[in-house]
Amino acid sequence: MFRIRFAFLYIILALSVVGCAKRGNITGGLKDTLPPVLRYSTPKNFSTNFNVKEIKITFDEYVKIKDVNKQLIISPPMKYPPIVSPTNASKFITIKIKDTLQPNTTYSFNFGSSIQDNNENNPYQQFKYVFSTGSYIDSLSLQGFIKDAYTKDVENFVSVMLYEVNETFTDSIIYKENPRYITNTLDSLKTFKLENLKEGKYLLIAMKDYNNNFKFNPNKDKIAFHKEFVTLPNNTIYEMELFNELVPFKGLKPYQASNNRIVVPYEGDSKNVTLTLKNGSQELPIKVTQMPKKDSLQVWFNPIKTDSLSLKIDKESFSKEFTVKIKNQKKDTLNFQALQSGTLHFRDRFTVNSTLPLSKIDNSKIKLINKDSIAVPFTTEYDEFNQEVKIDFEKEPLESYSITAFPGAFTDYLEQANDTLDYKLKTQNISEYGNLRIRLQNVRHYPVIVEITNSKGELIASEYSDGKDIIDFMGLQPNLFTLRVIYDENKNKIWDTGSYLEKRQPEEVIYYPTAIDVRANWDVDQTVNLGD
Repeated sequence: MFRIRFAFLYIILALSVVGCAKRGNITGGLKDTLPPVLRYSTPKNFSTNFNVKEIKITFDEYVKIKDVNKQLIISPPMKYPPIVSPTNASKFITIKIKDTLQPNTTYSFNFGSSIQDNNENNPYQQFKYVFSTGSYIDSLSLQGFIKDAYTKDVENFVSVMLYEVNETFTDSIIYKENPRYITNTLDSLKTFKLENLKEGKYLLIAMKDYNNNFKFNPNKDKIAFHKEFVTLPNNTIYEMELFNELVPFKGLKPYQASNNRIVVPYEGDSKNVTLTLKNGSQELPIKVTQMPKKDSLQVWFNPIKTDSLSLKIDKESFSKEFTVKIKNQKKDTLNFQALQSGTLHFRDRFTVNSTLPLSKIDNSKIKLINKDSIAVPFTTEYDEFNQEVKIDFEKEPLESYSITAFPGAFTDYLEQANDTLDYKLKTQNISEYGNLRIRLQNVRHYPVIVEITNSKGELIASEYSDGKDIIDFMGLQPNLFTLRVIYDENKNKIWDTGSYLEKRQPEEVIYYPTAIDVRANWDVDQTVNLGD
């Protein structure tokens, strides 16, 4: 009897324990949100008369290093980067210096957000280890902010550098030498601060350094420069505007793309370039067009049996002749693609792109009718450089259009004609669009270029003003628009970039600070004060 009661009590107790286990969950406590804490370092941070080759930094918990090659900024830069270890979780990190340290120099190791705790990835933000090979730590600083000279947004990881102006200084130093001091905006900041600087005169440079080599590459990098030398100490807040330089034109090695086409890659601006194609001493007739979405020109010629052709490229100071080996390849065929399909908006021109340059457009073989089969008058315009046919006509709201190009409407330079082409288009009601009126105030001087871009940064519309302060953008598709105003200093109707060696800043661009909401069937009247 006693055994039965004991067994019964044991079962009840077991069930109660199981029941309790079902009702509760182990949470593990609160989530760790605190970054690591520095315990000590050897040698101590901010040491003077520094002369060792290895630094050990100890933390209060296990840490790991992430993206240290990208995040770690050493100022002044070292020719041979140090080795930072370990790569696995540890309570300390070690810095092994491989370079020869300069005498009487303050060094700064800024780790950015590369040091993180091992469990929750909480970063030790902007941790700096500083030492001096001399008897004191340099303590001056310089700060400012970064802008892009043309676009509204600034890229991440912009380097800001100081070059010491001394007896060996030349303007070409940014192409050949490392800066004296450097910092970086990292991935979230558009401001910068250079610290632990010594008194002196400096050249101030900002650079989007794509090669991460501290040298300016005009073909790729963006640059900003302060026109006058900077003298420290001072309390100035510096504004640095990044821009791409317009590199000199350079024609690169051409290659055969088809039986009737040679492609010429280039650097710089191809405007007004002269191309001459010869078979021996005989100059061949050619057509030159832009290759879509590439820095390349297309040289079109009539197919010819030969082993090679010579192609001469001339523009300003550039002149070079190339030999292009000619092989038997397929000939390009004539095809067409419409840039718009379905809806044709009131601000758009109906455009058809051809795969080959055209020699003739016969409007009598093009028919444009509306939904009532009534002929609609139209005109055509051909842009040979971009191989585009533009068909203009007066568009009516809530209308449907049919465009038919019968055989022979378009003939290319090889005498190939189109097959029948059919395009169906429709328009929306006027109420589906909005209008934007810009009222300019306190314009410093004219002319100005007024541009609006969409939420993706794509240029939607542009107007040029020689003096009028009211600019209208009609028939806009609803969107949040960004507005910018360009002071056209040289009156060439385009934005011009700067030049470091010529000490020329890019033309000034002013952005309206907030997006302008243009909705369907709205008329937006926006005052833009350029004096603010």
